[in-house]
Amino acid sequence: MAREIQFGKRKIGDGHPAYIIAEVGINHNGDIGIAKKIIEAAVHAGADAVKFQKRTPEVATPPDQQGQMRDTPWGYISYLEYRHKVEFNQEQYREIDHYCKERHIDWMVSVWDEPSVDFMQQFDTPAYKVPSASLTDHKLLRHVRNTGKPVILSTGMSTMAQIHKGVEIVGRDNLVIMHCTSTYPCEPEELNLKMIETLRREFPGNPIGYSGHEVGLVPSAIAVALGACSIERHITLDRAMWGSDQAASVEPSGFERLVKYIRVTEASLGDGVKKVYQSEQGSLKKLRRVMDE
Repeated sequence: MAREIQFGKRKIGDGHPAYIIAEVGINHNGDIGIAKKIIEAAVHAGADAVKFQKRTPEVATPPDQQGQMRDTPWGYISYLEYRHKVEFNQEQYREIDHYCKERHIDWMVSVWDEPSVDFMQQFDTPAYKVPSASLTDHKLLRHVRNTGKPVILSTGMSTMAQIHKGVEIVGRDNLVIMHCTSTYPCEPEELNLKMIETLRREFPGNPIGYSGHEVGLVPSAIAVALGACSIERHITLDRAMWGSDQAASVEPSGFERLVKYIRVTEASLGDGVKKVYQSEQGSLKKLRRVMDE
């Protein structure tokens, strides 16, 4: 069974270059100008896509959290007010859509509720991402699947039983499953990258990806060596900016290195068949004293 799916104009899966997603998330802090600068940085780094988050605040925010007060750049406001501050509207998303098309980079969103899925249907994005927090929201999974678009399903803070159930609900067709640990930032001891191999065994035929929240770049390249077909990392202009995801994000120069490390890793893996390369012939003639008879 081929472990690949059609994803917009290209394929994701074994034998194809890793699909690299620069997760803007809410690192734009509600500022379309910052969002555009991050998109530009992702393009320059060589990412395949940028991703945002789409919520209907009143629906996606747990009721017991909506009235919680917090310090923000907009003052001491409720969590629900804050969620509205970082949510882009239709006009802003149209601007993002146009900006990404001009720069020839895919864009998509994580959808947190059914109204957000309906809202996004007006845009021609290659897929929908279901965030880890929503893996057990079976109503949302069915709603996303009914769009007919490919689905990326993240598996942070979930048990294997919950992952199997989520995959059963959303269906195996056109599905990318992302290993993830939902800690921001995540310590190396909890990255558990061997889960990529576990998911590949558990779900043959489905591309397996990695959504990382660690500080540093090496684990993401290792994830590719372990079989990850897609890599998602948060991107920001400055990790010191205000926001809950900034510390687990990668700055523009770091994202350039990340893409380079991934591409070098892919080139280095080879096919596992031992051969004597033409480039070795000079060393062979100069250094091997005993030849086969």
